[in-house]
Amino acid sequence: MDPETITAAIANNVRAQRAHRQMTLDELAARSGVSRGMLVQVEQGRTNPSINTLTRIADALGVTVARMVEVSDTPVVRVVNPSDVVTFAHGRASAARLLVGTDAPAILELWDWRLAPGDHHDGDAHPPGTREMLTVLEGELTLTVYGRSHVISADGAVLFSADRPHRYANEGAGPLRFVMVVTEPRETPDQ
Repeated sequence: MDPETITAAIANNVRAQRAHRQMTLDELAARSGVSRGMLVQVEQGRTNPSINTLTRIADALGVTVARMVEVSDTPVVRVVNPSDVVTFAHGRASAARLLVGTDAPAILELWDWRLAPGDHHDGDAHPPGTREMLTVLEGELTLTVYGRSHVISADGAVLFSADRPHRYANEGAGPLRFVMVVTEPRETPDQ
C-alpha cells in the first residue's frame, strides 16, 4: 500500500476516533504525550507518524495501531494481501510490518519485525496489562525490559508485560526476524 494512502487513512481515522470520543486536540495531546502541533499535522495528513507516535495516539484513543492505519471497515473475514500490509521503515535496513489487528472483542495486533545487525527499537510503555509474545524466526533477539536483557534464539519464544519501556535489539552479526502478538486490555479512555 502506498504511503499517501496510509497517511490519509491515519488522518481520517485519528480525526474520526477523536470526534467519536468528543475529545479536543488538547485533550488528546495531554492523554497521548504527543504535541498538539504533531496531532494537527497527523490529522491533516501532512506527516507520516512514527510507530511510537502512532502507538501513543492509539493508546490514548483506546484502539489498536491497526485501527489507525485501516483503510476500510473490517468485514467478517478480513484477508490482508501482501500489498495491503502496512510497513514502518526503521533505520536503513530494518522494518516493522503490521500484518493484521483488531480491537473487537479484544485488542490484538500481529507484527512481523526485521532488524538489521546493530539496529534496535525502543518501545514505549503500553497501557497497564498489555502483554507481548513473540517468536524468533531467524537470528537472535536481545529483549530488554526494565534494564534486564534476555536473549531469545531462533525457534525460541518469550511472553512479557509490555506496560513498561522495552527494547528489541539485534546484537548479532546476521539479520533478525521475529513475529509478535500484542494484546491489550479492552478499556478505552471514554469508559
